Amino acid sequence: MVRIVYFGTPEFAEPALRRLATEPGFDVALVVCQPDRPAGRGRKLESPPVAVTARELGLPLYQPSSLRTPVSRAPLIAAAADLFVVAAFGMIFGPKTLAIPQHGCVNLHGSLLPAYRGASPIQTAIAMGEQATGVTLMCMDAGLDTGDIISTVTVPIGPNDTYATMTGSLAKAGAELAARDLPQFVAGRIKPVPQPAGATVTRKLKREDGWIDWSRPAADIEREVRAFWPWPRAWTTIRERSLQVHSADTVEGGSAQPGTILSRKGALVVQCGSGALALTTVQPEGRGAMPGTAFAASVDPGAIFGEMGDPGPREPLIAQVPEPGTGD
Repeated sequence: MVRIVYFGTPEFAEPALRRLATEPGFDVALVVCQPDRPAGRGRKLESPPVAVTARELGLPLYQPSSLRTPVSRAPLIAAAADLFVVAAFGMIFGPKTLAIPQHGCVNLHGSLLPAYRGASPIQTAIAMGEQATGVTLMCMDAGLDTGDIISTVTVPIGPNDTYATMTGSLAKAGAELAARDLPQFVAGRIKPVPQPAGATVTRKLKREDGWIDWSRPAADIEREVRAFWPWPRAWTTIRERSLQVHSADTVEGGSAQPGTILSRKGALVVQCGSGALALTTVQPEGRGAMPGTAFAASVDPGAIFGEMGDPGPREPLIAQVPEPGTGD
């Protein structure tokens, strides 16, 4: 029996908690997630998905705002766990937290490490056109997703997958990976291996990242529409008002200025730097989602998206990590 403290907050972490809590070889002594936060137009307090699941399963729940003090770490020590299991918890562990469990801390990370460490691995993999990604079960250390690899599972990225659908697929795959390999790891039958060279790091996304630069190729924009659903969502402007693009398909383009509406009949088609996008689902400012063709009736032929509201240059989604001895 492996006694664990489980750390997680969003939807990605929920399947692994549910699986480990119902697996005979595990004893979930405590569930730790971030505090309830205001959400929605009414700004009412809303519990994270992992907190909801913990209550449903009748598991002890702890929602600290920090783990930096002896008082905040006391419940973790009192749990007397063999292992801390972490999945998208949202707080960085310091050395004192990492040292608490007998067999250390492990993390379920939503990429095939060393690629796409950091805060937005799933979105970035889709945006970069990867055909597959996966989940890595890894030992935690003081670095950012730099620990030794216990095991991995690969999950394909389909042509219609979004961040939302891939999160669900990866969460299920990660739950199976943890249930299968954690007992073997604790028993010493799986020996973690160092990560190979070639690491990349993703950053936390901002609303500005969803801005559509129509001068880019249609295929790149279409991938970002999927990668940024449901947040920060792809968006543009028309007549000084914002327009979210929920879904789109690449189509043949013309020679018009990027952002120009090429067609309103049958499909709302917009010229890109190369090729064009048919906007299949959009959401105008202050209104609900609708088919692109329904919105097309309210705009003039030849109108141009994105003439105003550009938030300016954005940082690259990924950064290459220098190999030892090659950096400054």
